[in-house]
Amino acid sequence: MHIANTNTNDWENRTGNAMFMGEVHAHGLVDDKMSEQTRLLLVKFSPGGRTRWHTHSFEQALVIVDGRGIVASETQGERIVQSGDVVVFNTNEKHWHGATNTTGMSHIAVNLAGSNQILEDSEIKTPNV
Repeated sequence: MHIANTNTNDWENRTGNAMFMGEVHAHGLVDDKMSEQTRLLLVKFSPGGRTRWHTHSFEQALVIVDGRGIVASETQGERIVQSGDVVVFNTNEKHWHGATNTTGMSHIAVNLAGSNQILEDSEIKTPNV
């Protein structure tokens, strides 16, 4: 058994990481040392922070736990999300997610063991919500 807590001051700076644009911090809740398949990551996006376009070799769920942000897929466009929303991306679905330009957003990423592929650095235009 492993118990993790989301009330933490133990944030890893992900700003400058290849997956992210803008200011982003993360706190690992469940990693490969704790579980064979399940990965949980609490991610905090400051206004303007977001992921780059990417895909996963597994389905990904996002549980929005604070603020307002944007999730986007190549086929379904952009959607505004807020605390309490749950988003599921299909395996290999091209997508990105993060804050708006004016609001921060935090989510728990529910992942499985597998790989990510970061795609082109296309400019991402976001509404000022």
